[in-house]
Amino acid sequence: MSRRVFLITLFLICCASVALAAEPASKADHKLRVVLVGDSTVAEKSGWGTAFIKLLAPDVECINAARGGQSSKSFLDGGNWKKALDLKPDWVLIQFGHNDQPGKGPNRETDPETTYRANLIRYVDEARAIGAKPVLVTSLVRRTFQPDKQHLRVDLEPYVAAMKKVAEEKHVPLVDLHARSKELVEKLGPEGVKPMEPEGKTPGSLDGTHLNERGGEMIAPLVADELRKVAPELATHLAK
Repeated sequence: MSRRVFLITLFLICCASVALAAEPASKADHKLRVVLVGDSTVAEKSGWGTAFIKLLAPDVECINAARGGQSSKSFLDGGNWKKALDLKPDWVLIQFGHNDQPGKGPNRETDPETTYRANLIRYVDEARAIGAKPVLVTSLVRRTFQPDKQHLRVDLEPYVAAMKKVAEEKHVPLVDLHARSKELVEKLGPEGVKPMEPEGKTPGSLDGTHLNERGGEMIAPLVADELRKVAPELATHLAK
């Protein structure tokens, strides 16, 4: 072997060694990206999203793309869903329902059995199309008690039922936050929920839909707990 060939061979071996040594480091530096999609009950400063991010391990980057006032329809129509997909998430947690209800106006309202269902299917299909794994999250309950002050007056069940059907049909992990939050809120009672409620629109009143910081800290663990059951792959990235 000539000296020239020997030196070229040695150089190529060194380059290959450097590449192999660098590869594990690049993988170690990669962070799993989780994107939260939904309305104000997920969004920063008014939902559980901020507290949930704190429950994730350091190897996870979580972006809260939820926006106040959004329904499954308006989030699509306004381009927010496209922006969420452009973030190239590995996982997407999707929660809607509150602003899909009647009385929210034609730009937001959906029918549980038709348009809401179709929107959820679109979210699932388009997330999967870019290689992301969707998780459906049923709506956080409103903390409106019946006269007995023990049971909640619930009105989101049609949307919860529709999401459960889509999750079953499309084989999507489902976090039943509606059931878990209802259980917690009824256990706490009207007085017990006050620490989680932000100030209402009128002086001295409390907001029974959104969450303050403490409220987020009380609800986020419910989401994490359900993820451990339905999405074990993602659950490994929750802080212990």
